[in-house]
Amino acid sequence: MRVVLTSEDKAMLDGKYGKATKKAMEIIVTLGEIYGAERLIPVSSVQIAGVSYHNLGEAGLEYLLEMAEDGQTRVLTTLNPAGMDMDEWKKHGISEEFAVNQQRVVDAFAQMGVVTTCTCTPYLIGNLPHYGEHIAWAESSAVCFANSVIGALTNREGGPSALASALTGKTAEYGLHLQKNREAEVHYEIRAPLHSTDGFGLLGQIIGERTGKAIPLISGIQTATTEQLKSFCASVATYGGVPLFHMEGITPNRTTEPERKEVVTEDNLIAARKALDDEDAEIDFISIGCPHASIKEIAKVAELLKGKKVAEGKTVWITTARPTKDLAIKMGYYDVIEESGAFLVSDACCAVAPLKGRFKGLMTDSAKACFYARGKNKFRTEIRTLDECIEKAIA
Repeated sequence: MRVVLTSEDKAMLDGKYGKATKKAMEIIVTLGEIYGAERLIPVSSVQIAGVSYHNLGEAGLEYLLEMAEDGQTRVLTTLNPAGMDMDEWKKHGISEEFAVNQQRVVDAFAQMGVVTTCTCTPYLIGNLPHYGEHIAWAESSAVCFANSVIGALTNREGGPSALASALTGKTAEYGLHLQKNREAEVHYEIRAPLHSTDGFGLLGQIIGERTGKAIPLISGIQTATTEQLKSFCASVATYGGVPLFHMEGITPNRTTEPERKEVVTEDNLIAARKALDDEDAEIDFISIGCPHASIKEIAKVAELLKGKKVAEGKTVWITTARPTKDLAIKMGYYDVIEESGAFLVSDACCAVAPLKGRFKGLMTDSAKACFYARGKNKFRTEIRTLDECIEKAIA
């Protein structure tokens, strides 16, 4: 199917707005034709993944530099986490060579007018769409949160396609931009108590592994905080690629009742926890903030660490967005955390920083962090509540 273009779309495609915009429009039109889109639609914001130099490498950076020669964003655009804290990288054990290359990546985005706030939770720091708004986001947990909790509409973009939307302000109308593709395909009844972020992460692991990319309807959950929902979004997207879910009484979208039924019990949650706990894990790394910690979570960590010291031989990262770190500094939380020997790390996270070989075992409250710690860094893992993680850090 050929995509119908407006006069402005054609002008971008013809190169009237520069080489980068032309290339960006070619990407979007090609995707539209592949997926049978009838037209392009405007987006109000973009979130770009593929920011850490650890993942991009020199080839990815060269592409960014080429696009930055004359490309300029047309809508609010933020970035996914980088591979380091852009200011305090030295004390976190990041090499100078990596730091120089990571800065080159961020500078290339800045040259294009991207807001260089590096976070997987853009909805917590100002990139917050409203219900029914079309956006083009790339990071899997943020996509799931935007579609499900906020009720915005986005496909899971790749790094190049998200950048293309940033430079054109457009995306092709297919996939989850169409209501017909947002209906639930399987109903999960939850028959287990859920009280903390790690529990919601385990639930996401279970549903993700059972469901794949199918859209679930979830019932039986009475309440859920923002922190618990972002944990669930990260896990269900990581373990199954789920881009959207419906949670009765919690999320704003409506859906038809699917025929397929599933049940999740407390035994299932126990089994999921056991699957992420390595019996021989030697914990020397504790990380909170995957996805990035909210100011509420940072306040809790500061409360638990006040007057305490991190045990010798252990490294503790609390990862968050830079605006949230700035707020934590103003609130005094940063000083409390750092004085304990832990680190409040902005811009980066344990999933994309170059950490392989530095640690043996990770304890975290994030099922997603366990997935990447095992797969990318070959760490042993244990998943616990936030309180238990901090208790382990000072023990």
